Amino acid sequence: MKLRHALMGAACTLALAPAAFAERGSDGQVNIIYWQAPSTMNPYLSGGTKELEAASLVLEPLARYNQDGSMVPWLVESIPTVENGGVSADLTSITWKLKPGLKWADGSPVTSKDVKFSWEYCTAEGGGCAQSEKYNDVANVETPDELTVIVRFSVPKPFPYGPFVGAQAPILQAAQFAECMGPKAPECTDANFYPQGTGPFTVSDFRPNDVIQLIANPNYRDPAKPAFATVTFKGGGDATAAGRSVLETGEFDYAWNLQLAPDVLAGMQAAGKGEIISGFGTLVERIMVNFTDPSPDLGDRRATVDHPHPFLTDIAVRKALSMAIDRELLTEIGYGDAGRPTCNVLPAPEIYKSSANDACLVQDIEGAKKVLDDAGWVPGADGVRVKDGVRLSLLFQSSTNAVRQDFQALIKQWWSEIGVETELRNIDASVFFGGDPGSPDTFQKFFADVEMYANNFDGTDPEAYMANWECSQIPSPETQWQGNNMPRYCSDEYDALVAEMATTGDINERARLAKSMNDMLMQDYAIIPLVDRGRVSAHSNTLGGVVLNTWDSELWNAADWYRIK
Repeated sequence: MKLRHALMGAACTLALAPAAFAERGSDGQVNIIYWQAPSTMNPYLSGGTKELEAASLVLEPLARYNQDGSMVPWLVESIPTVENGGVSADLTSITWKLKPGLKWADGSPVTSKDVKFSWEYCTAEGGGCAQSEKYNDVANVETPDELTVIVRFSVPKPFPYGPFVGAQAPILQAAQFAECMGPKAPECTDANFYPQGTGPFTVSDFRPNDVIQLIANPNYRDPAKPAFATVTFKGGGDATAAGRSVLETGEFDYAWNLQLAPDVLAGMQAAGKGEIISGFGTLVERIMVNFTDPSPDLGDRRATVDHPHPFLTDIAVRKALSMAIDRELLTEIGYGDAGRPTCNVLPAPEIYKSSANDACLVQDIEGAKKVLDDAGWVPGADGVRVKDGVRLSLLFQSSTNAVRQDFQALIKQWWSEIGVETELRNIDASVFFGGDPGSPDTFQKFFADVEMYANNFDGTDPEAYMANWECSQIPSPETQWQGNNMPRYCSDEYDALVAEMATTGDINERARLAKSMNDMLMQDYAIIPLVDRGRVSAHSNTLGGVVLNTWDSELWNAADWYRIK
C-alpha cells in the first residue's frame, strides 16, 4: 500500500456497531500513550494540546465539534440559533439549555451555576487563563434556573459559540474550584490534578509529566458507557516509542501525534498490529519570533514588553529568516503526504486560506542576503552579520522530537548561509508545553529568540484563534505567563480587525477579515509558518469505535470506544 493511503486513507474507523457494548466497564482496560506527558488536568491552566486532550476524558463543554467540523450538542439539548430562538435577534445573547439529570462524577447535580462559574474562573482578575480568548466580549452570564444559561455579550456576536464550546472551553465544577480563583488557580493542586467532571472517565491517580490512571465515571449520563473500566494514560518518551507500542508491540491501544518521518511510520504499520489514522485540519508547524528581549540579565522582566528585542524588532531580519527556509524540503523529509508546505498560520477551512503570501514557498537565500545588506547588517570576520555592535546570533528552541531536531539542524544551516548564527536548544515536550508558571522552559515564557512548535484550534471558525495575537494575549508575570500571543506582537490595527470580526456576520466578510489578520502576521513576520500538518495517530487492531477528529480533541468520543473481540 502506498504511504498516502496508509496515512490518509483511514481518517475514520468504525470497526463494529455500538451494539458491541454490553455494560459499563465490561471491556476492561484501555491503554493510551501521549509521548508529551500532561502536567495538569485543568485545560484553563495550559495552552498545550496534551493537557487539553487528557482533560477531555474528564471535563466537557456544552457543545463540541464532530469529525466533520460540525457543531453538536454535548451537555445541552440542542445548539441555539436565531431560527430556534436560542440566539437573540440582535445577536447579543445566546441561551443554552442543559440536559436534565446531568451529574458530576461525585454524584452532585450539574447546574447552570457551574457554567457561569467556569466563565468567572477564566476571567478572574489576577489570574492567568490559557483560553481567555474564548470569552472575548462576554459581558455577563445569567442563570435564571438550574438548567438555563444565558450568555450576554457586550457587542452583537454573529458567531456566539466561543464560550463553553469545544475542548478548550469546558465546564468546571463550581464547588470544587470556588477557592481557586485568580492568582490562587495554580496553587489548587488537588482540583487541577483530580477535577470532578461529566466525561466518561474520572482521575484516580495523577503523576505530573508521567502517568494518569482513570476509572469509568460511575455517574456518566449513558449507563452503558464507557465500555472500558479503566484507562492508563502514559505520558513521556518519544514519538518513535509511542508508535511502536501500538503498531509493533501492541502494548498500547492508542498513540497520539506520531510526528515521525513517513518511511518510519510505514515500516511500523507493516508489523500488522495497528492502523495509522490521519486527517488534515488547522495544525501548522511554525516558528514564533520573539519581539521581546529574553536576556537573563533582565531578571524577572525578561521576555516582557518592557524590553524590545535587540534585533528581531527589525522586520528585515525577520523577513530574511523566513526567506532562507526551504519549506518543500522540510515537508518532504518530515511529513511526506501527511504535510503540505504553507505560508499561512490559518491554512483552513478553504474559505479562510490566503494566497497573498505564497512567495515563501520558494527558498531565496540570495534574496535574504540582499534584504540584510540593504538594512545595514554587514558580515563580520566570522561571517556573522553585525549592525551597530549587535550580532545576529540567536537561540532557537523547540521540544524534543526527531523531526523537530532535523528541522532545527536544516534551518540552522540555511540561516548560517545568510550570516545568522544559531544556537539550538531542545526541551522535553512535557515541560515545554506544560504551562508551569515556575518553569523557565515553557513555550509561553519564551526565554529564547525564536521557537518552533505546532498549534491549531477547535472547530472551523477562526475568530477566537485569530484573537490569540491581540495585545491582551501577551504572556507576562501578571498573567501567570498564560496567554497565546507568544511573539508578544502588538498592533492596534490588528486588534481592530479582531474586534470587527467579532461583530461581522457575513461569511465572506468574515473570511476577508480572517485573511487580513493572517496576512498582517505573515507580512510582519511575527510568525514564520512551515508546514500544514495532518494529524497522525494510531490505534490497535483490537480497539473499535475510534473516529479521528481534527476539529476538537482526538479523544472526543472515548465513551464510544470498545474492545474488538
